[in-house]
Amino acid sequence: MTDLSREEAVARVEELVARVEDDRMPVPVREIWVFGDVTLGLDPVERLDVYLTKDILVGGDDSEVDPDDVALGVDGIGETVRADWAAEHTEHVRTNANGYAAPEKCLGAHLVDDDEPVHLEVCNASFDDNVTQRLEGALATGDYEQILDPRGACLWVDGQRSEEAFRKLREGEFVLPTLSGALEMLGADPEVAEEAADALRAYRERQEGASVRGDVV
Repeated sequence: MTDLSREEAVARVEELVARVEDDRMPVPVREIWVFGDVTLGLDPVERLDVYLTKDILVGGDDSEVDPDDVALGVDGIGETVRADWAAEHTEHVRTNANGYAAPEKCLGAHLVDDDEPVHLEVCNASFDDNVTQRLEGALATGDYEQILDPRGACLWVDGQRSEEAFRKLREGEFVLPTLSGALEMLGADPEVAEEAADALRAYRERQEGASVRGDVV
C-alpha cells in the first residue's frame, strides 16, 4: 500500500478509534492520539502515526476465561494480555523475543493490516509524558531515533471522542511548528534539535508497511 490521501488517512483513524470503542482489546486502551504528518495537514500522508495509551494488567486479567484453557503455548496469556481476547483472536497473538505475549504487538495485529503505512506507538504513559521521557533519554544517549514527534492531537480519552479535535484534523486546522522547532520548545539546543529531527525523519523513511513500537514508562 502506498501513501494515503489526507481524506483516507483521517477516515482510517476514525475506523481505528471505532475498533477500540467496539472491540475487546488485548489490554485496556485509555487514550488515542495522532501525531506527525496527518496532524500537520499534509496531503498525501506518507505514514499515519498513531499513539495508544494502554493499561498494564496489574493484578491479573479481567476476563472470565481461564488462561490455562487457552492452548496456544504462549507465556503471558492472562498476565500481559487478556485471556478471553487471546482465545477469540488467536491469529492476532504476538510475542516478544522472550516468548511472552506482547501487548503492543497484539494491538498492532488486531488494529492494523500488515501492508498499511501505519505506525503505532504503544505505552502505558500518556502521550505528553512519553514525549518528555523519550526526548530526555535521547538527548542523554544521542539515540535520536527514539524521540517521539511531539506534534500530536488527542482524539479519544476513556471512551470519549473529541469531536472538535476530529474536526480540526479533517480540516487541517492544527497550527504546529517544524519538528526541530517543537524539539527546541521542549528544551533541545537548536543544533541538536536539527540533528535529531533529521535522524527521526530518516528513521521514519526506512519504515515500510505496518510497524509498532512499545515501551513502559
